[in-house]
Amino acid sequence: MPNVDIIIVNWNSGKQLYSCLQSIEIVKIDNLTLGKVIIVDNASVDGSADNLQGLNLPLHIIRNKVNKGFAAACNQGAAISRADYLLFLNPDMRLFENSLSIPIAFMERSENQHIGIVGIQLVDGSGCVSRTCARFPTVKQFFAKMLGLDRLFPHVFHSYFMVEWDHKDSRQVDHVIGAFFLVRRNLFEMLGGFDARFFVYFEDLDFSLRARQLGYSSFYLAEAQAYHKG
Repeated sequence: MPNVDIIIVNWNSGKQLYSCLQSIEIVKIDNLTLGKVIIVDNASVDGSADNLQGLNLPLHIIRNKVNKGFAAACNQGAAISRADYLLFLNPDMRLFENSLSIPIAFMERSENQHIGIVGIQLVDGSGCVSRTCARFPTVKQFFAKMLGLDRLFPHVFHSYFMVEWDHKDSRQVDHVIGAFFLVRRNLFEMLGGFDARFFVYFEDLDFSLRARQLGYSSFYLAEAQAYHKG
């Protein structure tokens, strides 16, 4: 049976962290084992990482005295994992019943062993599907955005985010948003984790690119959902 550890980097997230953890309590784990829920707190001062002991979860809390940045904190959490899968989860997320079981069952299929990263469909408070997947950026895209060509001629100059697609079907993509970033642990180790030179933002995009260069793809799975405040 596959097992997964969940890693949440926290920095002054207020009540969102507790709500996120409460949602993990109700997740179905019929076909998998939930190993650890690892919280890496980056020197929060709002008490958001305190008083979490009442939750029925295998919590492990790492407290940094300084804010080490998102990538470095993710790597800290992953370093104590021995699970088959790592789920990097933002504290402004709330999981639904099948948010874990569906994507892990998908990755366990023999024909999907080349898929190293999976994201799922994210919805807002109104149930609207967020457009979260992205392309690997190019110089052409940057110049098109600077000149406004992506807005004038969207069918010719595609933006970095895949906003022209409604995200209601599953497909292979360049990159899934790091708010729900499910990764094979052996791939994470092969790549040496996230590049800690990225203090925050783009560390997940860099990881997706390096995974692709090793022959592992990213996949967006619309059959599973979770709530993302954003």
